[in-house]
Amino acid sequence: MAHTIFVTGGTGYMGRRLIPMLASRGHKITAVARQGSRLAPQATAIIANPLLHGSYTNAIPPADTFVHLIGTPHPSPAKAKQFREVDLVSVQVAIEAARLAGVRHFIYLSVAQPAPIMKAFLAVRSEGEALIRASGIPATFLRPWYVLGPGHRWPYFLLPFYWICEHLPATREGARRLGLVSLPQMINALVYSVENPPNETRILNVPKIRGIPKICR
Repeated sequence: MAHTIFVTGGTGYMGRRLIPMLASRGHKITAVARQGSRLAPQATAIIANPLLHGSYTNAIPPADTFVHLIGTPHPSPAKAKQFREVDLVSVQVAIEAARLAGVRHFIYLSVAQPAPIMKAFLAVRSEGEALIRASGIPATFLRPWYVLGPGHRWPYFLLPFYWICEHLPATREGARRLGLVSLPQMINALVYSVENPPNETRILNVPKIRGIPKICR
């Protein structure tokens, strides 16, 4: 079944790879872009400010699915102010717009939780999840910890450490919840989420993201 999809963050790390994949599967995509930014040609561009309430609400219908991918690049504890000014504000704007537009499925890129570090980042993503729940829109929360891909490869040296922790009973659960996923696995999980909308709130944590059968070629 083809979906009509509205995307925020379509020019980012995941968005610029997700849009062509969705289009190749017959879905129709509209995406927010800032003036001068480069959006995948498979999407219809809406020039708007994703941090400004009402800036793109009228452009959403007739989308049935909203994919929110906006986030501060390369998160670190030093970016706590950006998390609140960009990540939190953008999801507040997105939820209001999706609700007013009658969107039936909201897909949110969250983060693995609980976790011992990145408290400010986790707090903002948890607030985002709570706001989406309160909106009443059926939702999918994807909760990766770190997504390996171009420009995001430094954690590869941690793979032996993860392997050990996942095989020790005392550390197994935490190592799996905070495990690494690849960029293709995330795109696969996002496409799966679009094509399999839930009736209520669904959480895809790291083990579930890894376990989704490959649907993207």
